Amino acid sequence: MKFYRNPLWMATLLIFVFLFACVTINIYFPAEKVKSAAGEIVNDIRGEKSGNEEKSLKNEKNSLLRKTFLVLSPSSVAWAEDAATVSNPTIRALKEKMKGRYNLMKPYYQKRMLKEGDDGYVSLGNTQGLGLKGKRDLKNLVDAENKDRKRLYQEVAKALKIDPSQINKIAEIFSKEWQKSVR
Repeated sequence: MKFYRNPLWMATLLIFVFLFACVTINIYFPAEKVKSAAGEIVNDIRGEKSGNEEKSLKNEKNSLLRKTFLVLSPSSVAWAEDAATVSNPTIRALKEKMKGRYNLMKPYYQKRMLKEGDDGYVSLGNTQGLGLKGKRDLKNLVDAENKDRKRLYQEVAKALKIDPSQINKIAEIFSKEWQKSVR
C-alpha cells in the first residue's frame, strides 16, 4: 500500500476529484429568440399584421443595399437573419396547415367554445348548443391543432438548437402569443 504515500498518485487523484467535482451543466435557454419566433409564427398563422411585416416591407425596398452588404459581409448578415427568423420546410408546412384550420376554429373562439391554455395548447370550453356530431368535429379540430402545435414546438427547438427537454418552456412562451391573438 505504498502507492497512497506516493505524491504523484495523490496529486493525480486530487486533480481528478477537483475536475469532476467542479463540473456543472449550464443549459442556456434563449427566451428572447423564442418569444420573437413565437410572435412571428402566431401572427403569420392568425393572419394579423405586425411590426415584423412592416420591417419586411422596408427590407424589400432596401434589397439592393442588402445584397451589396451581403457581398461585403456574408457571415454577419447570415447570422442576423438566422437570429431574426425561425423557419424550415416543416415549420412552413405546419404554419400553412394551422392557418387553414384557424379559419375553421375562429367562430368557436368567438363563442368561447375554445380557449387557449397556459401550456400552449387549445382546449374545449363551453360546448353547450353543439350536437354530438358538432362536438366530435370540434374535438377532432382541437386534437389536430394540438398535435401540430406539439410538432411546431419541437421544430422550433430544433431550429434554435434548444434541448428537447425545454419544449414545455417553448410552449409556455407560445401560449402568451396565442392568447394575445384571440383577444
